[in-house]
Amino acid sequence: MKSPKATRRIIETLAEQHPNADTELHYRNAFELLVATILSAQSTDARVNMVTPALFHKYPDARALAKATPGELEPVILSTGFFRQKSKALIGMAQGLVAEHEGNVPADMERLTKLPGVGRKTANVVLGHALGVPGLPVDRHVLRVSNRIGIAEGDDPVKVEEQLCAELPKEMWTLASDVQILHGRRVCKPKPLCDQCSVRDDCDYFRVVVSRGPGKVRAAKGKVRRGGASGPPERRDKRKIRTTRR
Repeated sequence: MKSPKATRRIIETLAEQHPNADTELHYRNAFELLVATILSAQSTDARVNMVTPALFHKYPDARALAKATPGELEPVILSTGFFRQKSKALIGMAQGLVAEHEGNVPADMERLTKLPGVGRKTANVVLGHALGVPGLPVDRHVLRVSNRIGIAEGDDPVKVEEQLCAELPKEMWTLASDVQILHGRRVCKPKPLCDQCSVRDDCDYFRVVVSRGPGKVRAAKGKVRRGGASGPPERRDKRKIRTTRR
């Protein structure tokens, strides 16, 4: 893994490549972001943003949503996928906010993750973007990017979060997640666009790929092994990088 100094420099460089990085979910307050983030599971931010205006018009706060029934809510969120599970989670979350927090979104990880449908990633999104509390959400893009570059190691989101938080100052946690998510969506895709990457000279994955041929950036075909760990997209591809034997 990279040193803390190198990790910070890499995140700063990614921030220059992706200026104004932020969550792409639309929201006006912590409650709306919490709802939108729950809906974004197995969906896209663009799809969620199409659904939430009508949803928030009908259920503007936790008290309104807590009174909803699955039959009323499911048609509104249908297009985000897994609408039955999400409906149950949203109603349970809203009821938890009303019963335990007077309808307000709590500003700490422990109380947030006790709410139905709220895991660490969702809690970190809300904390870091809507509540001003440092949080580093780890999704599939952060796993892929951090493992490929070499600033984290492993496919457990909690462990990767711990590694990145240990390497970076708190004020950079949310930024580190935002820039890696955008980088994963736009550049470091499952088949990466290494020629467009601002940190390729620091990237372990790029180093292994280009070792196959001088000056040539080849499409990713497998996983970079570092102590047996790898990012999940590479493992799913079930393909390997074969370095040239000399």
